[in-house]
Formats: sequence, C-alpha cells, structure tokens
Amino acid sequence: MMLAEFGSGQVLWSTLWLFLFVMWFWLLIAIFSDIFRDRELSGWGKAGWCLFVFVTPYLGIFVYLIARGRGMSERTLAQHQARQEQFDNYVRETAGAPSAVDQIARGRELLEEGTISQAEFEQLKRTALA
Repeated sequence: MMLAEFGSGQVLWSTLWLFLFVMWFWLLIAIFSDIFRDRELSGWGKAGWCLFVFVTPYLGIFVYLIARGRGMSERTLAQHQARQEQFDNYVRETAGAPSAVDQIARGRELLEEGTISQAEFEQLKRTALA
C-alpha cells in the first residue's frame, strides 16, 4: 500500500514552497536583527516596525526592505568592518608585531652601530609613525 504518490510537478512545487518559507524566515531574522541593531531608530520606532512586521508579515517585510534596505546594508557593512578591525588588531597583538616605538628604537640602535645612515633612519621613523 502506498501512502502518497508524488509526481515531478508536485515535488517541484513542494520544493519551491519550502524554499520560499526558508527565504521568508531568513528575511524575518535579518530584519529583526537590523531593527534592534539600528542605534538611530527610537524605541517607539523599533516597536512600531516590530508590530508592523508581526501583524502583516509579508507586507511588513517588503515595506521594510523598500524603506530601510539601503540603511540595512550600510549598518551590516559597518558591523563587518568593525569586526574585521577588531580581528586585525587581535592578530597584530597576538603575533607580536613590533610597535612604532619598538621599530624606532631598533632603528636608533642600527644608526648608532653605523648599519644605516641618518636618511635611512628618518625614512624608518616616517614608516613606523604612518
């Protein structure tokens, strides 16, 4: 006894609906995270957008994307850049990259030893301070 028969069209149709549901759910999460990430939006504005998206989910998502989509991408980009900068600073500190003071001190030692000239020392100082 077969429980169900699925034809090619039914499988395709079911797959399409599953994809649309997952996409809608992902958009819902992205929008709510953007609402609460936005520091310029007031508490009443956040409550209003949340209520609008809850009451009319599909319309709320589309209106939010149209009205605030550009700001949404800018806030996401700013967050990614801040995280990348934190990561870069962590890597520099962990890797033990010499600080500007250490580079200048090492250059001063090389200058006193006669390994480099005064012009090379000045160039090293400019590079370290940049």
